Order: sequence, then structure tokens, then C-alpha cells
Amino acid sequence: MSAIPDTMQALVLKYDGYSGTAEGPTIEDLKDWVSLEEIAVPKPEGRQVLVRIGLANINPSDLHYIKGEYGQPRRKGVAAGFEAMGEVVAAGEDPAAAKLVGQRVAVSVARTGTGAWAQYALTDAGAVVPLAPQMRDEDAAALIVNPLSAWAMVHLAKEHGANSFVMTAGASQLCKLMASLARDMGMHAIAVVRREEHRGTLEGLGAGTVLNTAREDFEDMLLQAMKQNQPKMLLDAVADNHSATIFSAMPAGSHWVIYGKLSQEAPRLPALGQMVFMKKVIEGFWLTEWLGRATAEQRVEAFTEVQKRFISGAWKTDVAETIPLAEAPDRLAGALEGMNRGKVFLRP
Repeated sequence: MSAIPDTMQALVLKYDGYSGTAEGPTIEDLKDWVSLEEIAVPKPEGRQVLVRIGLANINPSDLHYIKGEYGQPRRKGVAAGFEAMGEVVAAGEDPAAAKLVGQRVAVSVARTGTGAWAQYALTDAGAVVPLAPQMRDEDAAALIVNPLSAWAMVHLAKEHGANSFVMTAGASQLCKLMASLARDMGMHAIAVVRREEHRGTLEGLGAGTVLNTAREDFEDMLLQAMKQNQPKMLLDAVADNHSATIFSAMPAGSHWVIYGKLSQEAPRLPALGQMVFMKKVIEGFWLTEWLGRATAEQRVEAFTEVQKRFISGAWKTDVAETIPLAEAPDRLAGALEGMNRGKVFLRP
């Protein structure tokens, strides 16, 4: 194992706290929000581990966060980035953390850690996942946020008694994972997209129905799909008026589960009487909260099964572009325009 340097390159947050805006996960210039700097390599203490980053992933939540629109405050001067893969190179005094040194891991950055858009990241020992040797770097770097969310939400729909569910942002990497998992669990996934070009891909992955909001017959096709499949859960990353229309058309007892806000449009709430007389519910899903209340057995099962799906080929991370960390300030905004083609990664 090579020596740990005193300093490292990192994309560092320019601002503290929240912005009070709700513009969505789009950026015109990364340099508006972070700067490429040479900063000190953090030192682990207690249960913390230091990970040499091999590949860092970019999710919509990262973009919300750097803009001050996420559910936790920014920390000025600290590296951005929630998810990556790499090697544990140092640990604090805790024996469980020390056992991870030398292991190749997937990384989820803890709130008290430092971000993954850097050469090294500091996080809690409980926020890294040892990787099977067969895992590709690209799958490993995107192992936690999307795959675990897909696993958790599809199982949430199943536990709710639904054999069918609706998912917006159907062309996203997360929805592609949910489509194939639903198929393998004997469930009918209804994917909602904005462009017809995504239909064939989603149907090939296992989506039972694909609805296109841009079509003139969208609402007719929606009502037909609701009648035929009786979905009881809307897994929503968009949260716009199309989402409200879909939820209004769903049967009694349905849950609208919001896990993202890709649209800047504020949805008009559906007929509020449905909440009273049809027992409909609107709620949120946050993976961090789900992991916090899941049992140790549930977490082990989820981490094990998602790796098995990647190793078997049932799941695969589509890659749009991989950008050197030092080039990210100039190239990242343009690369993110192709996120529907796959994930964008940073390589230190």
C-alpha cells in the first residue's frame, strides 16, 4: 500500500448551509458551486475510515446538495460528493474500522465525513461496503444510492401488497434497475417517460407498461393501465403535475412515494377528498433514513443481493462519461446533459 500524502485535490464546496432555492438538479457551470483546490488529507478517528477514491459517482442528489437544495446543509471548504468506490487505506482506533484497511469498498459518505469528489474521502466504517472481487469499478462506484434505493422501494411496494407500481423518470438508471427487479419478483412495473425512444429499452429490461407523457393519448393510456394493473404505489422522482395526474388516477389505498424532485414545477395536489375517502397517502423516501431503521439482517441481505445482481449480469451500470477530477470544473456540466444515457463518473 502506497504512502498517504499530506494533501490532495478535491472539488470543494463554496458555500455553507441552504440556499432557499428549488431550481432542481441542473447546473450551467460547476465552478459556480465548487472549486478545485489542494487541501489537507483528512485523518480518521474512532470508527472512521479513509478511502483512496478510485471512481466517484454523480447523482441528482449531489447537484441538489452543492446548490443548497438538499436535506442536509452544505459545509463550506469540504469536498462534495456522496458516493464512490475505492480502497480503505487508514482507520481510526475502532477495531471494526481497522479490519477494513486494505479492502476494496463501495463508499457512502457519512454526514460527518468528507466528500467523494476528491482523491481521498473520510467516512464512517458503517458507510462502506466490502466488494466482491467480480464487481466492476463502475458498478461498485454506483452500488449504494441507486441500487439500494431500487431494492428498498420495490420491496416497499411488495410489502404494501402491490403486484404493480408506477415509476416516473422511467429512463433513469434507477428506474432501469427497478424494472428488471420487478420482473424477476413477478411484479408489473409501469414506467413513465417523456420520450418515445426509451420505450424499447425499458420493455426489454422488464417494464410491463411504458407511458409517454408527451403523447396526446397519455391520459387515456394511463386510465387503461390503472384499470388493468391496479398499481398501489407511485415511486416518484419528478414530483410535477404529471405525477399528480397519475396519483389521482390510481386506486384507493395508493401511496405516492416521493424520492426526488427533478422538476422545477410545483405539483397541484390531487383531489384532497381522495385522502379522506380513498385512504390515499403522500410520503417521502430517503435511503439514509431507510438504512438507519433497517435491521442488520435487512442491510446485509440488500448489500449481498444487489452485488449478486451486478455479478450475474441482471443489473449493469450504463456509463455516459468518465471525467478526470481535475477537468471536472470545465467538463462536468456538459457531460451531465447526457445523464439519461448513463452515469457520469469522476476519476481522481
